[in-house]
Amino acid sequence: MARVLVVDDDAGIRESAAMSLEKVGHRVSQASDAGSALQLLREHRVDVVVSDIYMPGQDGLALLQAISEQREPPRVILMTARGSIETTALAQRFGAFDYIAKPFELSDLIARVADAVRKREPETAEIEPGPPSRIIGAHPSMVAMYKAIARIAPLPVPVLILGESGSGKELVAQSIHDLSAKSDGPFLAINCGAIPDTLLEAELFGATRGAFTDARADRRGALSRADGGSLFLDEIGDISPSFQVKLLRFLQDGVVTPLGAEKSHRVSVRILAATHRDLKKHVGDGRFREDLYYRLAGYEIAVPPLRERRTDIPLLVDHFRRRITTELHRESVPGPSRALLDVLEAHPWPGNVRELELVLRRIVIDTGGLVDASAAAKALASIAPRASAPVAVTADEPEDEAADDLVPLDEAEKRHIMAVLQATAGNQTQAAFILGIERKTLARKIKRLGIDKP
Repeated sequence: MARVLVVDDDAGIRESAAMSLEKVGHRVSQASDAGSALQLLREHRVDVVVSDIYMPGQDGLALLQAISEQREPPRVILMTARGSIETTALAQRFGAFDYIAKPFELSDLIARVADAVRKREPETAEIEPGPPSRIIGAHPSMVAMYKAIARIAPLPVPVLILGESGSGKELVAQSIHDLSAKSDGPFLAINCGAIPDTLLEAELFGATRGAFTDARADRRGALSRADGGSLFLDEIGDISPSFQVKLLRFLQDGVVTPLGAEKSHRVSVRILAATHRDLKKHVGDGRFREDLYYRLAGYEIAVPPLRERRTDIPLLVDHFRRRITTELHRESVPGPSRALLDVLEAHPWPGNVRELELVLRRIVIDTGGLVDASAAAKALASIAPRASAPVAVTADEPEDEAADDLVPLDEAEKRHIMAVLQATAGNQTQAAFILGIERKTLARKIKRLGIDKP
């Protein structure tokens, strides 16, 4: 049972809503305008206010704003027959609990009031924040990684960082740079998988004016700009065999020759590379040069995937909650609740920490906090690719006929990309995230594989 105030200038709607709420046990007061409602709120404690938006004099939004300024405001459910984007946005800005369109079923109103009067403060998880750090995590696998970073950072050795997409490989590279003898120098990051070969060469080595069609001025390459510091080459496993030769030559002699230039110059740059691919397997398959692998992998650091360090999820949620609070200009973001953490800890996290941050941001945007476990489940479902139904082989069919479904690798890749694009309604940014590649890489694959954009 709760104390509910129904505010509407339409007596029929107001009394019908009041009677239905009284029948399920609530104590209901009525007001025909915002002024009367505010007077009642000054005299009596109310748990939930159900108010129309469009009323003579002060409207429901003005009433909501006045209520939101109270010390312990009741929850407000707005109702209107003339909803709009603007009124919805204002309702959310002033903290409306819910928004219901007229005409509505009385059972729907009863359910929404019930949601509003449920325990207002779900069990909040107690999280002891870790020390300020670029990388968040206290799992033993993370501690082992920290030790490896501390060992290798001061040494003039190239480092190959291995880990799944979204696991935080660039943060590891930045940490190595910060602890190195070159920490006073620049730190530059290049995503090799997102840049075509011709542009990648110009991006790394630089180019003179007229070296290629779009070269309208001399350009310093990343290797020259990072002189005295560190250069992080992400997705190094995606570079072509021809570019592997050019990169190997630089790693051997440290000399940079810009495209179209006659003169070369030497630079002092520490190379930190990363990949989500199995480079040793690529070396065995002939897709990656063995000598380049040995040049890059002076030392290897593996970043553990999030599903293998689930005990770090509360720390990461608290870290991202603080970041999202600032990013979205909120005074506070409540939570996380224990129920929400239970949902997050049960997820396999194919997108790792990057996926976690995306999910948390969506939950905050939709609900204002990190409390509602059902909102977490909904956000996770919204970014998950829909799996196609498996093809069953009946007992009457020979098992070797299943081999008829086998297709060339390009065709399999094409089908998979098409399935993800279909699941995301053609949203290439979301599809690229699910596939674990950059959007530009996805665009190139769509063109190469002849996929019709939905």
